[in-house]
Amino acid sequence: MIEYSGVLGDSILNNSLLLDKFLQSIQSRAFRIAQISTGNAEDALDLVQDAMFKLVEKYSDKQESDWTPLFYRILNSRINDFHRRNKVRNRYKSWSNPDEEMEDPIQTAPDPHGRSPFEETQTGESMERLQQALEGLPPRQQQAFLLRAWEGLDVRQTATAMACAEGSVKTHYSRAIHKLREQLGEHWP
Repeated sequence: MIEYSGVLGDSILNNSLLLDKFLQSIQSRAFRIAQISTGNAEDALDLVQDAMFKLVEKYSDKQESDWTPLFYRILNSRINDFHRRNKVRNRYKSWSNPDEEMEDPIQTAPDPHGRSPFEETQTGESMERLQQALEGLPPRQQQAFLLRAWEGLDVRQTATAMACAEGSVKTHYSRAIHKLREQLGEHWP
């Protein structure tokens, strides 16, 4: 067991605590992004865990402000790798039995605000339409929308996470917004 003492030990412990807090703060949103991208909760969980391990392994010494774009860059890279592997696998596989839909624990959690069944139905339909519309977006538009709108990253951070130019982020995000507005119509806020 390695023992750290003094300023170096305090710095390492503080950085470790900050990294733990950061990972806890993004885990559910990252899982949702991966689930939308993959369409499968188990695959999404694997991708998020892999991205978290890679961030800790390779980038824990970076500044705290750099962790968010780095994490989403790693996650998006893992998602792209997942799609590439599945594309190759699907060429040789016949899909006679589609996967059963996984129950979403977020959607089945009780509402703390106690909305009426009518409101619940409207919200459920809107969320279902949004998920379908998001799944129908091209991968780069999907990434840009999720990172900008859901994660609140700025254009520069999103460009870093997606490994592309800031202009590309703006283009993908704009196209995603227009396509979502067309598809969602009255469900769009």
